[in-house]
Amino acid sequence: MTLRLLLVPIVLALFGCGGSETPAPPPVAASASTPVVVPPEIAAFYRSRANRPLWMGRQGAKPEAKALAAAIEGAAAHGLDPQRYGASELKAALAAAESGEASQRARAELLLTRAFVPFARDLHTPRASEAITYIDEGLKTVPPTAEASLDQAAKAPDLAAHVRSVTTLNPLYASMSRGHARWLAANPRPDPAREALIRANLEKARAIPAHAGRYVIVDTASARLWMIDGRKVEGPMRVIVGKPNMRTPAMAALIRYVVLNPYWNVPPDLARERARRVLKQGPGLLKGEGMELLSDWGDRPRVISASQVNWAAVASGRTTLRMRQRPGGNNVMGAMKFMFPNALGIYLHDFPEKSLFAREDRRLSSGCVRVEDAQRLARFLFRGSAPKPSGSAPEQLVDLPEPVPVYITHLTVLPDPKAGLSFRADPYARKGA
Repeated sequence: MTLRLLLVPIVLALFGCGGSETPAPPPVAASASTPVVVPPEIAAFYRSRANRPLWMGRQGAKPEAKALAAAIEGAAAHGLDPQRYGASELKAALAAAESGEASQRARAELLLTRAFVPFARDLHTPRASEAITYIDEGLKTVPPTAEASLDQAAKAPDLAAHVRSVTTLNPLYASMSRGHARWLAANPRPDPAREALIRANLEKARAIPAHAGRYVIVDTASARLWMIDGRKVEGPMRVIVGKPNMRTPAMAALIRYVVLNPYWNVPPDLARERARRVLKQGPGLLKGEGMELLSDWGDRPRVISASQVNWAAVASGRTTLRMRQRPGGNNVMGAMKFMFPNALGIYLHDFPEKSLFAREDRRLSSGCVRVEDAQRLARFLFRGSAPKPSGSAPEQLVDLPEPVPVYITHLTVLPDPKAGLSFRADPYARKGA
């Protein structure tokens, strides 16, 4: 069937320079003769395909059209307004199209396309209140243009599968949106502040793109980690995150390698703390902790003795001292650390004091993420076989088979199997989260 756009007159509405905004839909009671206003890129799309329909068949809407309409009608689960996409009018138009009348089918066709473009864009355009630092730019979510959305839909070998892929994000977000739908059903008149909180958390979860491959999600609010491979989710695993005054930042990066038998480079504030203890107890405590003192912060520092250090100057902060802990059973880094090089100095690592993972409040680190089961994470990153050190040499670097994205976020609303959603106080008391 060739669907002639002249059956439903098109008014080309230009908005600013790009003409990308979708105008408000006409009233629900509009007849088939009422113009369907579309932006130029949609009109160009139909001209390029000789007005052939995408969503409609000879007898009415295709199954994928009905699936799209149902997804739009359920947009509230995503924290989006269904009426932004003309959900009510779309529902009426699809019902009218069942008559088989060409003009009704044409109208439903255009309304579906007009709704599809902004709906796909909104789902893939997070407007998170909390900025996320992208260490690797390729991990950013890229909102689709109207032209790209329509071109991909038209070329998809299975349009129904394509619609599912567009409306399905990462598994954590999918669970949150399903939980939100259940929560809304149980709370038809939600408190505006609570609903705003849910929307803010959905936005943050939308900043994590859907991946066909493997990636890691760390949530600093619940201090948990998930390992995801396609639609398969492993976890959660408990983690330890930054102290209130040393928060673990929201960021996205590629885990590229692990370091076996790592040193622990002591942060300056903790070096000052140890310097105060040395002044009281003597330098012998450093030997018991397996500490080394280094001459400088360069690539080839010399190991120096405690007698060469002005401990009073280090304790007061007048001098900084490079101090590191040798590999071993008491090393704060444990057996390995997982590296995604970044200027913030953040990474994931093993940790020997396993009892601390049982705490409810796990804001204990200097910003890095300590993982409860480093071997399990390593097996995931290395596809089943964790690397082993070659002897006792420190700082052995092993590249991953391929880089694996890690997304560190901060969610105070998470899916709950009973209530749909669970809410937790923000451990960092971040505004609006």
